[in-house]
Amino acid sequence: MNNDPQRDLFPEETLVTEAKQKRPPISQEASLQAALGVFEIHMRDEGFSINTMKAFSSDVRLLGKYLGVGQPVGEIGTKNLNDFLDWLLNERGVPCSPKSYARRVTTLKVFFGWLHDSGVLADDPSSAVIQRTVTSPLPVLPSEDQIADSLTQTLSIRNGEGVKKPDARPHLLLTLLLKTGIKKSEAMTVVPNHIDRSDPDQPMLFIRYANPRLRYKERKLYLDPSWLETLDEYLDQYRPSDTLFTCTARNLEYILTDVGEAVGLHQGLLSFENLRWVSALRDWDAGVEKDDIRQKLGLSKVTWRETKSKLTKLAAQREDRQK
Repeated sequence: MNNDPQRDLFPEETLVTEAKQKRPPISQEASLQAALGVFEIHMRDEGFSINTMKAFSSDVRLLGKYLGVGQPVGEIGTKNLNDFLDWLLNERGVPCSPKSYARRVTTLKVFFGWLHDSGVLADDPSSAVIQRTVTSPLPVLPSEDQIADSLTQTLSIRNGEGVKKPDARPHLLLTLLLKTGIKKSEAMTVVPNHIDRSDPDQPMLFIRYANPRLRYKERKLYLDPSWLETLDEYLDQYRPSDTLFTCTARNLEYILTDVGEAVGLHQGLLSFENLRWVSALRDWDAGVEKDDIRQKLGLSKVTWRETKSKLTKLAAQREDRQK
């Protein structure tokens, strides 16, 4: 029984509205080129990363080069896609690395999966295409003991032990990265007023982007209340006029390298990328909802697939070491 009075009063209008809402974005007679244009809008609306959008669009254009950009999407079958993949590997005359091949298979599955899910295609021709998954190696991360040693080192520098004068910056940087998992580029754009300390028991950091196309990556991240004390020391010492960190990104890398070397870590083990992984892995081990971790890292759902797989393996590795 339908209890919607609006529907009862205007049944024809309601049916038309519902039909429009369910109507596929294009017809199956639409060309591959036309479908790509709508797909790009879909990727943008779904928050795909800029790099992913560029790669997927390039891959669909390459399919168009093989089949013809005017090929109706409804006439593309599994054999066409398998022939295209064989062409990439054996006939195109341009090297196709395993990683590029795997990404192009992913593109086909995402693109034709979207066409099927949105009602354009009755069947998904990519569902029978065999995916050869190729992922980059797992990162080698510092252990929790090594992280603890690094924090002890930055605390010593903060307190002026073994240095000419106290410096809060190394400890501020290390604790910020461990808590938030932000990227180097994001750290470089933080300004003091991006830090919301209106609730001292639950301060937050707002990650913002000037480029409107990256607005989907904007997010708020919780900070440790004790971090504010380090922040105040740092602000008093450096008095930044614009961005929080007054040095270059390379200098921030040097800070992490110096801290790592001081506690006996090989060069590069204490890095922005590794600390991002450590932050995510800590959340994973703590039972944080997986999608909350994805959003904290600012990843699209597509990029999250590989990241999630690696976190699963990293967590298993850590558990094996603790046995």
